[in-house]
Amino acid sequence: MSQHISLLNMGWDNFFQQQLSLEEWGASNPARVIGQHKSVFEVEAGEGKLNITVTKSTPQLTVGDWVLLDTDNGILRVLQRKSCFRRKAAGSKQSEQLIAANVDTAFIVCSLNDDFNLNRIERYLSIVHEAGSEPVVVLSKADICLRPESFQHQVQALDCLLNVEMVNCLESSSVSVLLPWCQQGQTVVMLGSSGSGKSTLSNTLMGEEVQATREIREGDAKGRHTTTRRSLLSMPCGAMLLDTPGMREVQLTGCEEGVYATFADIENLSEHCRFDDCRHGAEPGCAVQHALEVGELDKRRFTNYCKLIREQALNEGSLVDRRAKDREMGMLYKRVQQETKKIKRG
Repeated sequence: MSQHISLLNMGWDNFFQQQLSLEEWGASNPARVIGQHKSVFEVEAGEGKLNITVTKSTPQLTVGDWVLLDTDNGILRVLQRKSCFRRKAAGSKQSEQLIAANVDTAFIVCSLNDDFNLNRIERYLSIVHEAGSEPVVVLSKADICLRPESFQHQVQALDCLLNVEMVNCLESSSVSVLLPWCQQGQTVVMLGSSGSGKSTLSNTLMGEEVQATREIREGDAKGRHTTTRRSLLSMPCGAMLLDTPGMREVQLTGCEEGVYATFADIENLSEHCRFDDCRHGAEPGCAVQHALEVGELDKRRFTNYCKLIREQALNEGSLVDRRAKDREMGMLYKRVQQETKKIKRG
């Protein structure tokens, strides 16, 4: 990213401007979080980069956030987000992880090899819909696929209004189909599993090698992690590109509306079920089961819908329990501190 880039090019618009009071506009500087590495956030305020070390008082941030800085470059507050991507933290941790904020368009990159997976695409679509961004499915490595159109038709069948593009990530002429979503002041994010071609696509859109790339493994067509940090980059066309590390384990949480939006066809069918609380199993008059029987609804899609709904409910319940336990522990610590002060005074 150049040392001098305007706020407008970084995505500053009326949505953020209207959140500032006249006093704040005169006494603080807006800046955008453009990088994250361990305990350090890198921000750009239009006059060069600044590094901010995370402390206990630092608000929860993610790449893409807009913040207000005081005269000493300390964070005053985080501005309300246009959109926010989040997931359940990897592993068994009962916590939530922010992925990116204030993103206009999400490129869901999926390679046309043995790693192609409709279930995974639907999972990413649920996350994008929940975040409030526009999804674009980018089918990479179309140049090495014998029948790329068949894959495109499979993805398009998920939603007739879904934007689906096939590209050769190595050729700028092929990648040019994505430029309408990369206009000045727009922010796009790359989502997809490792080895899908996100880093190669980033390099082609940027016109230079900004992300390291590695070959996929032989045998299983799965990729190795190449991007090791989240970073927001200024593209030659004026847009901002956010590349994220590969995410093999993407668990949904707080994503109920996103799942419903991704499976709108099933939700529409359920409105015609005899019972309002139909679980689409053995209940009589189930419109969803009827659609399965006559072939109007794909069994794979329905099975994945049920899986994601269950996962979302389970993870959300885990987070609610965790928050309740944290509140209880906080109240316990407060009582202990109060009792300790009483003893000392006595």
